[in-house]
Amino acid sequence: MSSRVDISRNTVPEGYSRGRSWLVVLLWWLVQDTLFRWSPRPAYGWRRWLLRLFGARLGPNVRIRPTVRVEFPWRLNIGEFSTIGDEACLYSLAEIGIGDHCVISQRAFLCTGSHDPDHPQMTLIVAPITVGDGAWLAADVFVAPGVEIGAETVVGARSAVFHSLPPGMVCYGSPCRPMRQRRLP
Repeated sequence: MSSRVDISRNTVPEGYSRGRSWLVVLLWWLVQDTLFRWSPRPAYGWRRWLLRLFGARLGPNVRIRPTVRVEFPWRLNIGEFSTIGDEACLYSLAEIGIGDHCVISQRAFLCTGSHDPDHPQMTLIVAPITVGDGAWLAADVFVAPGVEIGAETVVGARSAVFHSLPPGMVCYGSPCRPMRQRRLP
């Protein structure tokens, strides 16, 4: 049986770069799978130091759990007092910007890369993700490439966010939609 899809060839678009050499990428993956992952849960300063060593821009008092996965830390920018929960994945093929006082809950997946389903080699597509100040992405939320989450917006558990969301809203569903204004004092 013959297929018009052929992923045997390179699917990386011309001009795309990981942002660092293969050696640095490999070194980060080794550090992440050992020194980062094996660190005690309260060792937030140690994990911040490791991420900054590899180019992440992190505000003070950022709390990142040891089971978090970061693809390329040099494409990560997190504001002050934000928290990244257990087993969250920050798939940073493009920039991920997370504002101040944000919560990215356990198993959330921020995915800056996908593939073109209409291209025979399913070429890689990348676009940044931005999460505004004071936003909360609840457990198991998926955020697609190119999405902007507005400031102080809440995204309910297990929602799939394929389009940008306005500020100050409570949003949920698959696909995720704004449901009501967030009531902050």
